[in-house]
Amino acid sequence: MTTTALALAVAWPPEADGGVRPVMVEADASGGDLAIRFHLPMEPSLLDVAAAAGKPHPGSLLGAACELPCGVRAVAAVPGRGPCREAVRLLATPAGRRVLLGDDRDRGTVLLDAGRLGEDVEPLLGAADHLVVVARGGAEPLTHVASYGLDADVFAGRLTLAVVGPCPYPAEEIADALGVPQVLFLPWDAKNVAAMNSPKHGGRRTAGFRLPPLQTAARRLARRLTVPQDSGTRATAADGNRGAGGGGTGLDGRSRDRSGLARVAEAEESGS
Repeated sequence: MTTTALALAVAWPPEADGGVRPVMVEADASGGDLAIRFHLPMEPSLLDVAAAAGKPHPGSLLGAACELPCGVRAVAAVPGRGPCREAVRLLATPAGRRVLLGDDRDRGTVLLDAGRLGEDVEPLLGAADHLVVVARGGAEPLTHVASYGLDADVFAGRLTLAVVGPCPYPAEEIADALGVPQVLFLPWDAKNVAAMNSPKHGGRRTAGFRLPPLQTAARRLARRLTVPQDSGTRATAADGNRGAGGGGTGLDGRSRDRSGLARVAEAEESGS
């Protein structure tokens, strides 16, 4: 869910990476939404990042990033499944992951908006430090999550389920039924969603006495992802601001905070 990725990037705690803002990468094999939503140029894009993977000196990921009106740094994908699917495939290779990670001088977190779960993005998800699966709160979308067969052992300490909108089931029940130890609820905050997705500036607000509900919940999720915690500890919505999500090891084994973000089938309606 692209909107959830934006909310997470907006709410990312500045202390997590020494004040370095995260970079959101629209690594959706089905094609991107950001370029159309925010009236962005088609170059640079995800395709440029993928093309750099084959170069001896690929340069910084920031070379393909743009500043969105909501204050998020993002690498947008072009519309269309064909080119984006190939770009995601290249990014899933060791050379592509090297581009995403950068070198020893680079700091910060990369948030991957990986679109729908599927074989195209599995290599990226397997290598990410954290996987956040986003789904609506009804029986059908939650059943779809179970059908993906996410192995709790493979993703031990890295998997969080973010349930968007009204849900008749408590977090503990969802966690037990799906075998996902970390469950968190995100409100469907239409006003804040519209502000973040507006092509006009001013949609970012993370300080003040009353944060919008979505940003409050996104900040809680971001803190779970950035605060190390024993991977065997269960964290549900009732845990408040307690950290969860496991270690901070980069794709190459170095100590670094990197997070993968994925959207499940039917996670959000049009405008995601």
